[in-house]
Amino acid sequence: MSGGRPGRLRTIAPVLLGAVGFLGLWQLIVVVGAYERWILPDPLTVARRFAAAWTDGTMGPHAVVTLQEIFLGFAVGVAVALPVGYLLAHSRLASLVLSPYLVAAQSTPILALSPLITLWFGSELLSKVIICSLIVFFPVAVSTLVGLRSVNGELLELGSSLRATRRQVLTTLEVPAALPSVMGGIRVGVTLAVVGAIIGEWAGGEKGLGVLINLARGSLFDTPLLFATLLTVALIGVGLYGLTVLAERRLVGDRG
Repeated sequence: MSGGRPGRLRTIAPVLLGAVGFLGLWQLIVVVGAYERWILPDPLTVARRFAAAWTDGTMGPHAVVTLQEIFLGFAVGVAVALPVGYLLAHSRLASLVLSPYLVAAQSTPILALSPLITLWFGSELLSKVIICSLIVFFPVAVSTLVGLRSVNGELLELGSSLRATRRQVLTTLEVPAALPSVMGGIRVGVTLAVVGAIIGEWAGGEKGLGVLINLARGSLFDTPLLFATLLTVALIGVGLYGLTVLAERRLVGDRG
């Protein structure tokens, strides 16, 4: 227990030093460049606007909408990606047929697809969930495919010699071996879900942090609010990533 606190300090200290250095550089750029606050506000101005936006009710409703889109889109994307990854890993025919289409879909920028999805499915929650799930799907599916294909062949042969059922092989051999790779894909997917929600809100919507960004840079012309909203988006991404890392440690163990 005595070594735990120094270890945590060694982990946190570089992060804090990096943040202090970034804020210091930001303040220096503002001072040296003599920028007006509507071009580049200083960190203190952004911090005050961030606090005000949360206390006066400006930020909260938009953040709740964005979080709902993120959670639903992430859940749908993962729920579809896992079985598809399993299918691609175990069926050569499915891999040959589906892989070119999956790669082509991933190569098409979601920013270009989002207006079409909004046109087809409306500007409500459904279109945002679809956009989030699409952007989450590919990294999770590929990580599942790679994880399952990396399972030790000798272990699979042992399971077959012991007459293990398909379900037993999956739960006792494949899932434990593939889980580190799958969780790596999920870590990428949860951050991309944040990006997908913002893109979906840019394409059309009445509430959400993406909508607030458009309002801040447009009709409100409130650059500090724009920075405060971007800070909120970043904090959501970091928080969700941290939760995913904690879940991975519980399931897989600390991999450093």
